[in-house]
Amino acid sequence: MYFVYVLYSTSTDRLYRGQTADLQDRLNRHNLQQEKATAQGAPWILLWHTSKPDRSQAVLLETKLKNLSRKRMVLFMQKYQQGITGPDEALLLQRLSGC
Repeated sequence: MYFVYVLYSTSTDRLYRGQTADLQDRLNRHNLQQEKATAQGAPWILLWHTSKPDRSQAVLLETKLKNLSRKRMVLFMQKYQQGITGPDEALLLQRLSGC
């Protein structure tokens, strides 16, 4: 099983989209600044995620998400709310919808 996820950086106000087989390990690597693309944004909050049965489907969704504007990305996460990780993240997403 693979996961497609969206992170939010509180320090840079950025969204990051990615995919992985181990969601918790990947989040830890982002927050420990072990990933070049996200090293400047720590701390990162897991805002949204979903699972896919295999890597090819995860990569396909990740690519689609990376091609969305920030506004469309927020709308996507609101539409598929079951992927929102918790009430604090839902409030953050509501705040981001004003972007």
